[in-house]
Amino acid sequence: MSHQSSTWSSKLKFFNKIRRFMQPRSSPKQSAPSDHDPIKQNESMIVVKVAEEGGCGVLQRSVKRLHFGNFEEKEGAAEDIIRLARDNLRRRKMMAELGVIPPLVEMVGSEVLTRRSLAVRALIELANGTYTNKALMVESGILSKLPENIGVLEEQTRHEFAQLVLSISSLHNSQVPINLSKIVPLVISIIESDSNFATKQLCLGTLYNLSTMLNNAGTLVSNGVINNLLRYSSVKETSEKALATLGNLVVTLMGKKALESNLLVPENLIEIMTWEDKPKSQELSIYILMVLAHQSSMQRLKMAEAGIVHVLLQVSLLGTTLARKRALKLLQWFKDERQTRMGPHSGPQTRRLSIGSPINHNEAREGKRLMKNMVRQSLYKNLETITRRANADEGSSKLKFLATSSSSKSLPY
Repeated sequence: MSHQSSTWSSKLKFFNKIRRFMQPRSSPKQSAPSDHDPIKQNESMIVVKVAEEGGCGVLQRSVKRLHFGNFEEKEGAAEDIIRLARDNLRRRKMMAELGVIPPLVEMVGSEVLTRRSLAVRALIELANGTYTNKALMVESGILSKLPENIGVLEEQTRHEFAQLVLSISSLHNSQVPINLSKIVPLVISIIESDSNFATKQLCLGTLYNLSTMLNNAGTLVSNGVINNLLRYSSVKETSEKALATLGNLVVTLMGKKALESNLLVPENLIEIMTWEDKPKSQELSIYILMVLAHQSSMQRLKMAEAGIVHVLLQVSLLGTTLARKRALKLLQWFKDERQTRMGPHSGPQTRRLSIGSPINHNEAREGKRLMKNMVRQSLYKNLETITRRANADEGSSKLKFLATSSSSKSLPY
């Protein structure tokens, strides 16, 4: 990573030198001879550079118009760049070396919606497949050009901004600083107001990328992402990405507290555990509940009252290998009568912030009693369901064996 960061830094310095060289210098008081005109010199340098890189005439004209043309010429140049950059990674890198990114970033801040949309589309194409180009966009100030009021944008333009921000968010694990105060409010605004399902998917991808960095959790939580993530975790088409993001946030102190106090928890997550056609969502929802239940008798009591034992029994028999393992672990916490406090190795282990809340012994005893009763009642209640499913699976002798047992002691913890 350090080597990659050093490479990007060197490239960015090189690009900045080219950009400064290509900017027209202030005119002297007396007119200079035409053969020393800085603009013509810059144009000549572009021609030479394009020729050296094997560029075509269209590219040569587009780069020149983008740097030195009027507004209409810049728009035409942006359209050419979109077409030329689409299927050629080498050409995208060459365009960045020719300094096309800074003027495109300036166009993103335009109040003319057509001009802004063309610039965003061009930057999306230039960002495809190259971290260096994305880093150069951030260095050129693209985050300061993001719109604050997405209500004035057309749906297609909002989708394009969502694409661009998702691309930039892939720099989250690099040394390029990303200002979340610009990105997160925009993403939340789009996801809350846009009806385009594909656009919402892009926004969820951005939130996931940002959530993988521990230091970003505070900004994400304070901007209200938890409610949005819980809402989209209950939609099967978006559940996996939303739950994966929640899984990153729940191991932080702020994220865990926000989930503990949310009215949708734990019911929403328990409901997701019943989705047999979405095994990945099952695994993620159980993981989040494990983190919440770890060292918190209050959370375990809330889960028990919401009927988690009934669902855990089914998952422990019919879920994926990982889902069964996690369900059995949670059942063990509810069942074990000998512990009034969770041991240091009983729950999910992380290398991040310490989590959990203090144990109240009276609450623990009462919760243990209720959980014991609910385990027993839930097992009898579900024998018929488990037996029916076990009989449907002729090759599952394990299901038949467990279904005929009448004691929770027989569960394979």
